Parts: sequence; C-alpha cells; structure tokens
Amino acid sequence: MLVVFGFGLIIGSFLNVVIYRYNTGQSIVSGRSACGVCGKKLLWYELVPVLSFVFQRGRCRDCGTRVSWQYPVVELATALLFTGAFYMHGLSGLFVVDAAVFSLLIVIFVYDLKHKIIPNGCVYPFIGLALAVVLTRFVFGESRHLIAYDLAAGVLIAGFFFILWAVSRGRWLGFGDVKLALGIGWFLGLAKGVSAIIIGFWLGAIVGVILIALSRMHTLTIGGVSLTFSRKSELPFAPFLIIGLIIAYFFGIDVLQLHLFLA
Repeated sequence: MLVVFGFGLIIGSFLNVVIYRYNTGQSIVSGRSACGVCGKKLLWYELVPVLSFVFQRGRCRDCGTRVSWQYPVVELATALLFTGAFYMHGLSGLFVVDAAVFSLLIVIFVYDLKHKIIPNGCVYPFIGLALAVVLTRFVFGESRHLIAYDLAAGVLIAGFFFILWAVSRGRWLGFGDVKLALGIGWFLGLAKGVSAIIIGFWLGAIVGVILIALSRMHTLTIGGVSLTFSRKSELPFAPFLIIGLIIAYFFGIDVLQLHLFLA
C-alpha cells in the first residue's frame, strides 16, 4: 500500500508538470522544471513530492516567491486516489485503468479551475478508457442488459448536458462538460453516473451560494487575485462533476436507488 501511495505521489508530481505546461508549447516529458518567477532550474531535492514544499516552507529557495499549494495538493490527491483504487482492485488491470482515469481527471479538475476550459487532450482519453471499461465488462461475461444500461448511461447523461448547453447557447455550461459527462456515464454506469451528476450539481450550487455570500461580506483573495462573485459569475463545473464521480465511485452512492430498477 505504501509503495502505491509513493507511486501516486510521483505521478502527481508529473501531473503538475502536465497542468503547468499543457497548451503552452513546452514539452511535458522533457526539460527541467524551473521557478516560474526567477527561472532558476530546480535541483532533484527541490522536486521531492510534498516534502520539498514542506521543507522549503512553500517558497522558492532562490527568490523566495511563494509556491502554489496546487503542487502538494495534486500530489497527495493522486496518491490517495491510487491507494483507494489499489484497495478496491489490488494490483490488476482494473487498478491500472482506474489510475489512468484518475490521473486524467485530476488534470481536468485543476486545469478547468485555472483556465475555465476542459482540455481535449485529457477528456478524449478519459472517454476512450471509460468505453473500454464497459466493453471489458461485456467480454468478461457481465449481464448483457446491464452492459446495455451502461452504454446508454453515457449517451443519456451527455444528452442531458447537450440539451442544457444548446438551450443556453453555452452560458450555463461548456461543451467540454458534455464530453466529460459522456465519460462519467460510461465509467460509472447508469446508477452511479446519475448519482455523480446529481452530487456535482448539489456541490456546485452550495459552493456558488457560499462564494456569493462571502464576496458580499468582503473581497475574496485566492492566489493573490481578488475575486468577486455574483449570480452571473462563471464557476467551473468540471471540478464538481469529478468530485461527484469520486464520491459515487468509492462509496457506491446511488442517489435515486436506480440499482433496484436495473436489477
């Protein structure tokens, strides 16, 4: 278990590189990491997941610039998700698929928070892996009517999101959310997929109300940026959908008790 946790920390460190360099023209597999302010190339002991951040007190050793909390949080989140997947499946093909899926979702989560866009380079592989999960269940003999429900789940959930996107002309949510919903439906199946979406909507609504209330009392400052929220403010939706997916996946939550109907 500790080996898997450590492996997750290392992958999380790599995911931070992907998030930072994606769509910038920089290679995500070559080139040494450097401070984003002073440009100083980081040494190996400055790149140890989580520990480097702690020992350097969250600052660059040369210029003293604060390092974003994104780095240790992403590393720890990846390690925890990998460990959870290992606990459920052991060292198996399912664990490998889940680890790949969670890696993609973490990049989508953070990238959407930072840039308010879901990267196609992550959401398309996620859709492909989710479909592969459904087809694998069919190959290994799972009930055909359940497979049909799982295949329909992605289309139905994505169709619902597509209607919201089309009716609002992209004001309520982006088309990237439609693609993400397709993968969620296929990855989780109908019962858990619908639950993940409902949980995502609940979380989004709760956080939105809290942010509006807080911004009315005082200006919110996150990462040195002053933020003001209102009912017209854009709030990235993908992070809430991904949290909903994680909750439904690990805790088997079926909000509408659809598993009784499917049975």
